[in-house]
Amino acid sequence: MFTLQQIKQLPRNPMTLVARLVPASGRLLILLVAAIVSGLLLVALPTSLETLEERLGDLGWTLSADSTPEQRITIVSIDEKSLAEVGPWPWSREQMANLVSAIDQAGAQLQLHDIVYPEAKPGDDVFLAALQSASGAVIAQLPLLQSNQAVRTGTMTHAMSGISCAAAGAGTQIAATQNFNASQGVFAPIPKGHMTSVIANDGSVRKIPAVICVDGAAYPALVLSALLQATDSSSWGASLQAGDSLLDSAQVLRLDSYPGLDIPLDSSGNLRISYAKDPAAFRAVSAVDVLNGTIDSAIDSAMLQDTWVLVGGTAFGIGDIVPTPYNGATQGVELQARLLSSLLDVAMPYTPRGAGWLLGLLSLIFAGTLYLLASTRGRLGTYGLPAAALLLPLLALSVHIQLLSSLDIWLGWIFPALFGTSAASLLLLLEQSRVREERSRVYGNLTSYLPGDIAKEIAYSLPSSSINARRCDVTLLSADLRNFSAFGEARPPEESAAVLHFFFTRATEIIERHHGRVHEFKGDSLLAVWDGHDAKAATQALAAAEAMQADLNKSLLAKAAPAGLEPMALGIGIEQGPVLIGSIGPAHRRSHALLGDTVGITLRIQEMTAELAQPILVGECAARQLGDFALESQGSYLLAGLKIPHILFAPAPAESFKQDDTGNADGTTRSNKKDQPNLKLVTGGRP
Repeated sequence: MFTLQQIKQLPRNPMTLVARLVPASGRLLILLVAAIVSGLLLVALPTSLETLEERLGDLGWTLSADSTPEQRITIVSIDEKSLAEVGPWPWSREQMANLVSAIDQAGAQLQLHDIVYPEAKPGDDVFLAALQSASGAVIAQLPLLQSNQAVRTGTMTHAMSGISCAAAGAGTQIAATQNFNASQGVFAPIPKGHMTSVIANDGSVRKIPAVICVDGAAYPALVLSALLQATDSSSWGASLQAGDSLLDSAQVLRLDSYPGLDIPLDSSGNLRISYAKDPAAFRAVSAVDVLNGTIDSAIDSAMLQDTWVLVGGTAFGIGDIVPTPYNGATQGVELQARLLSSLLDVAMPYTPRGAGWLLGLLSLIFAGTLYLLASTRGRLGTYGLPAAALLLPLLALSVHIQLLSSLDIWLGWIFPALFGTSAASLLLLLEQSRVREERSRVYGNLTSYLPGDIAKEIAYSLPSSSINARRCDVTLLSADLRNFSAFGEARPPEESAAVLHFFFTRATEIIERHHGRVHEFKGDSLLAVWDGHDAKAATQALAAAEAMQADLNKSLLAKAAPAGLEPMALGIGIEQGPVLIGSIGPAHRRSHALLGDTVGITLRIQEMTAELAQPILVGECAARQLGDFALESQGSYLLAGLKIPHILFAPAPAESFKQDDTGNADGTTRSNKKDQPNLKLVTGGRP
């Protein structure tokens, strides 16, 4: 169980938490989250995403539409021209009989009327006789799948045998309804097929039920009835079975009179309409021209010879208008022509049973690609994920388009596209979070070796081979453990390291508490810096020196002296002056340096603490800023390696600082300062 404190310490950004995992585990977790998010989107937005998938998926047809003329099928359209000359729709039965006879005399093999004749009208017997005398004729009936009203007009006839509506085979499904609008009973001898379509959410028609059950009987679609009628079979036998392999359709419809013809259906028993042909590929002739025999050219005259003729209304006033991928207002009879053409070509589009597995496999390929990109460093890793977020959806769509145009397989593409985009985006965020986490860790490690401002400058600047330094005035403090070399020679290196670690840790805490910063640790000594060369900086440095002496003499130095060795002691030197601070060295190996004679003077002053037996020595420049403190002159000395003598000062033995919580020693006084004379420091004289 997590405690409240542990919960509060958890990062608020979940991506930061994932970035702290092992890189491989974090990437796999992100891919899993992307798959879950994609699935949730499909559940939350089914209508919008399905419409998007269908509309863009149609590009597999529309981008390279087949414009080869369809010479086996001709549309006789009841268009505006026909309505203008013959009269408004519906026409009389005698006029329809004349049209049937004219089509038959033109040499048509079979007539398919995409029209329902539900009302009893004068001349029905004449129309019936014309249909019966034609080479072949099929008329429409309309089961109502999406109607909430009880409608039963006319008589449904010509059901298929071999298909049970009560209990279809395992894995099969058939649409069913009790409502219909059929032709009147007088036309019962004429073969019929339904023209019911499935209206998509965007109003388009992309599928029709192959078979619809009405009152326990299975009635085929108009185009299937045309196939059955063309065989002159007395029995319309068929079977409906579930697909066998993953590449088969969900259901397969087989007609007894067409051995070897497998009609692919989806899980709802629908036949998908193919839009592979360009609308201009379907030939059409006006019904009034057929009636009047005014088809002029020889080419037009042959349009009906030995063809299957579709008779339907194309005038806008008739209302048989549907949107398609090619046009927002297409005549419904064109859909029947498309279905019939794909059946004759045995090129019926379908979705395989294993479409989900195939899409999952494609998504796994995307996941592997993204994982490799996320694991790659350099430009490929930097630009690969953003590019993948844009390209993977296009790749998924391209795979769908290729399968549809070449194999008539409607695979779908929306899930891999969603997964590719979301996974690439989340992995990109993860890698950015990981980089930020790594940079933060590197910066944190850098600040443990260098002062914070220097570490920041190094971290956010490009390496350079030139000198990058600035001149400034500072107060320096040099602290050294005397006799540590002898201690290290006599003790194990682990013990020496422990002593140095304690010394550096405690000294750093004290220096930072007094607003200074450690510039470097070197051997058994350190060098600290305070910005400025004023009284405040000098006071803080002296206060830090006093605190270090008090703390380390109490906690470390008194306990660390081995038997037979001189005890270790802490020597501290303080001075002020100008320095040059910055980076020097080649670009591949820079060094942070603190240069100037002030540095050398401070180090030499610290070395003099051993010779003068003083724990703290202050140079003359810093001493000028400490007029409120009792400092005792130790005389003027020519420091090693220097040419100009320097006066050194040491705090009086009774000096005691009263510090506030921040370590600021401004205004501190000796406990007995009121008893001391107010002396003014004067430099010069002889040593």
